[in-house]
Amino acid sequence: MLHQTIQLNTLYPFLDDIVTLTLYIPETINGGMYDHRKATRRPTVLVLPGGAYAMCSDREGEPVAEDFLVQGFNAAVLIYCAEAKQKHPQQLCAVAAALDLMAKHADEWLIDPDKIALCGFSAGGHLAAFYANAYARPEVKALIDSRPVAATVLGYPVITADATHTHHDSICNLLGQLPETAEETVRYSCDKLVTEQTPPAFIWSTATDAAVPIQNSLLYATACADHHVPFELHVFPDGFHGLATADQRANPLYSPTVQKTRHWVSLAGAWLHDILG
Repeated sequence: MLHQTIQLNTLYPFLDDIVTLTLYIPETINGGMYDHRKATRRPTVLVLPGGAYAMCSDREGEPVAEDFLVQGFNAAVLIYCAEAKQKHPQQLCAVAAALDLMAKHADEWLIDPDKIALCGFSAGGHLAAFYANAYARPEVKALIDSRPVAATVLGYPVITADATHTHHDSICNLLGQLPETAEETVRYSCDKLVTEQTPPAFIWSTATDAAVPIQNSLLYATACADHHVPFELHVFPDGFHGLATADQRANPLYSPTVQKTRHWVSLAGAWLHDILG
């Protein structure tokens, strides 16, 4: 397996924090050796861990990449936030840089740049949905020629910037404070950004999440429905925030009830194969 970590801020100087991209790409594809003349490009899942836009959680990184890897995808993990000082649009630019590098090395890494999905958790879910809808904003395009993604997988995502249902720490770390105007709230609420061009979304959460209210997932699903964007939504009855892969790799003290949420992994994999082909 190609397992390599690249420090993106050394390649993209506009990134003002340490940003790393770790690749998980199998060396055996379609039964053949890692031979670029014979191997075919594969769909790729770029994982965006959560961490309230102040850090990136380990349990929402490599374990998730491993699960998508065994389901037939290339996988990569983006550590987009190492210090809370990083503010918008740096996180969007970090995703754009990762996608740009993967496109430039598509032949070498056997990546189909038109079949890349973002998989984000909590604040990383906000970043995934935010990028999917706002990648072409002028403040991003001024720094990098950002490209769209084909799909998003959103785990217990922060979606709205509205104080009623948002995760306050995530939005405050992203912007420096909560939005002060209705216009600013809309600008950073992913459900308000959905259009007919929004990529398909797989959304999952738990009804008992005490950190990021379930309303966030419901808002994004409703926005997708209103704009005829394909989506799949799963709300599991039990489970705390930050479940990630919902097994002992991510949560050593998991319970059998919480373990039921692990079904999201195979459900998301099957959905992505349908969406990405």
